[in-house]
Amino acid sequence: MKDEEIVELYFSRSEDAISETALKYGNYCSYISQNILHSKEDAEECVNDAYFAAWKTIPPQRPHNLKTFLGKLTRNISLKKQEKYQAAKRGGGYVDTVLSELEECIASNSSIEDSIDYSALIECINSFLSSLPSLNRIVFVRRYWYVSPISEIAEQYNISESKVKSILFRLRKRLKEYLGKEGFFI
Repeated sequence: MKDEEIVELYFSRSEDAISETALKYGNYCSYISQNILHSKEDAEECVNDAYFAAWKTIPPQRPHNLKTFLGKLTRNISLKKQEKYQAAKRGGGYVDTVLSELEECIASNSSIEDSIDYSALIECINSFLSSLPSLNRIVFVRRYWYVSPISEIAEQYNISESKVKSILFRLRKRLKEYLGKEGFFI
């Protein structure tokens, strides 16, 4: 079923919207959540929460790209769940490690002034990513959006883990410089 048809099911409040969403994007959403949570059961719960969030927001929203919309919902819900686990354990985990790699490039969104510039920052990062060669962009997005392990990225694209690490290191350095030129300072 096409995305537009699935979105129309949401607008008509048909329960088939959820089953069609799960059929088409269930594996995609599970992949995102499992990379963050490392628990099949927790990931399944987050994916179901994402379906429910989609049900509550469509309508009135009409996502232009349903896959990205669902991926973002799933990722945000999974990150919140991971954050709760980390607060309970009082320790750093895998997700913290991955996201801390970007701390040197992007300041935290902790003040009102920062949140005002949030959309400009997103636009700037998207511009940076679109300027990259395909492999570099894919490696960056797989690591920092999908939270994929370095070993998995290396295996999927038939490159060494050290090459993946090198690509990521250079891209973080370039991103930091790019953001500085665009007026985003840490």
